Amino acid sequence: MSTPAKPDLKDIRRLLTAAFSGTALEWYDYFLYGTAAALVFNKLFFPELDPAVGTIASFITFAVGFVARPIGAAVFGHIGDRYGRKVSLIITVVMMGATTGCIGLLPTYDTIGIWAPALLSALRFLQGVSVGGEWSGAMLLTLEHTPKEKHGSYSAVPQLGSPVGTLLSSGAFALVGMLPDDAFYAWGWRVPFLVAFPLLLVALYLRFHIEESPVFRKMLADAEREGPTPVPLVEAFRRTWGRMIIGIGAALLGVGGFFLMTTFVISYGTDRLGIDKQTMLNATVIGAAVEIVVLVLAGRLADRIGAWRVCALGAAATMAVAFPAFWLVDTKETGLVYLGVSLGIGALSIPYAPIGAVVSGMFPDEFRYSAVAMSYNLAGVLSGFVPLLAATLTGAAGGASWGAALLLIAIAASTVAGSTAAGSVLRRRDTALTRPSDTVEVPA
Repeated sequence: MSTPAKPDLKDIRRLLTAAFSGTALEWYDYFLYGTAAALVFNKLFFPELDPAVGTIASFITFAVGFVARPIGAAVFGHIGDRYGRKVSLIITVVMMGATTGCIGLLPTYDTIGIWAPALLSALRFLQGVSVGGEWSGAMLLTLEHTPKEKHGSYSAVPQLGSPVGTLLSSGAFALVGMLPDDAFYAWGWRVPFLVAFPLLLVALYLRFHIEESPVFRKMLADAEREGPTPVPLVEAFRRTWGRMIIGIGAALLGVGGFFLMTTFVISYGTDRLGIDKQTMLNATVIGAAVEIVVLVLAGRLADRIGAWRVCALGAAATMAVAFPAFWLVDTKETGLVYLGVSLGIGALSIPYAPIGAVVSGMFPDEFRYSAVAMSYNLAGVLSGFVPLLAATLTGAAGGASWGAALLLIAIAASTVAGSTAAGSVLRRRDTALTRPSDTVEVPA
């Protein structure tokens, strides 16, 4: 990654605030759907199905958003590499805010029949397209403005948007969840979605005040002299397909593991174990608070020992706590449920903190947005099916949690392998960039 000129500390703080705030609002919108998929959609949009089948159908619509993410990665990666990171991020936040608000306006199955789940799936698809370009744009704007020696801690700042978005979305559902069930299912669940409309105005203000990346400004200047580069995504696949596969593995735990320990665990606790929905929502809120602390500490550790090492160590820690985390939830004791969810989320948050520095550092400037977006969102496609797969494994095990725990271990193992391989790529790339000629290409 090109090293930007040393920026002013005040400018860095302004950028980090804007990147974090916009990402938090975007993830608030996205995570609302996951919580509603576990608590609401199976009852209101799939009422004709058996409760267990309805939950699986609800998670299928949840997965639709992840299938759409590579489409968003291709579209917004191209926009970000050709027209600017800022332009891409403004479009993504408008799409996300509008579609999320519209979910809150949807009539249910009892009103319009099969059109209700069809429209729900369509809006979820648009959410996925939006998120496909969001994370990579926010991460690149952050890292391309800041010095490389601090990329571990700075890459954790946009990641803070994830737990804050979880806190906001779970907190919103926790508040409306205090309503009587009749009121909650009649109108209360809609309120957190409708809040997306005013939040969209806030997000737009923040995005318009972000300065464009200095790396992209240099790319524009080069393009004026030498002409535009070939299609960025095509170049990314042609020249760095191997690194993109590595990026998928390295990123998988932070996305897939998170939805296993939040979206799936909420459904597992309420439907399988009979735990009150308020308890499960509170558990994810506490887990998100733990994640904030872990992200800050893991980001700082990445500055000291290297981002890829923190990713690998955090994934190994997740493998170690997978079974204990589910055993604690299985006790149904409120305090132990909180501890189990927090333990799982806390462990998988370690590799999530510096993953942006790991993935973005593997790709050259001219198609970095496309390559990073596609790598991360292909991991997202796999992650979108994690709650569905976990629910299926749990059903096959007669309601036992061991299948979900083994799934978490498998996901973490892929991140250990991906992070270790990424470390080798980053070392070769750093060596190549420090040679007298910086034109040496790192093999895929």
